[in-house]
Amino acid sequence: MFVWSKKLVAVLLISFVLLLGIFLSQGSPDNPSGLKIHTTQWIILNYACLLVWLFVWMIDQGRVRSKNVWLWLVPFILAPLPTLMIFVLFLQRRLSS
Repeated sequence: MFVWSKKLVAVLLISFVLLLGIFLSQGSPDNPSGLKIHTTQWIILNYACLLVWLFVWMIDQGRVRSKNVWLWLVPFILAPLPTLMIFVLFLQRRLSS
């Protein structure tokens, strides 16, 4: 799991924040959405299932490394991608002996 580097995570987090800012600034409340309700519900269902799968993976990784994952639940619900990246870095840190 040492594929992730701090530089990569920093770039991904900055990209996430920039893209989120662009996405939020582009939306205008005056225009109706072009997405159908069914499509929107399908996207939300897939996203929710992905979040559940990721948190189960986090529980598994935490159990293997004897770390408490339940402390990460609230940040994961609020911001899944940044929390996942920080969690992976947390698991990678070297233990001082």
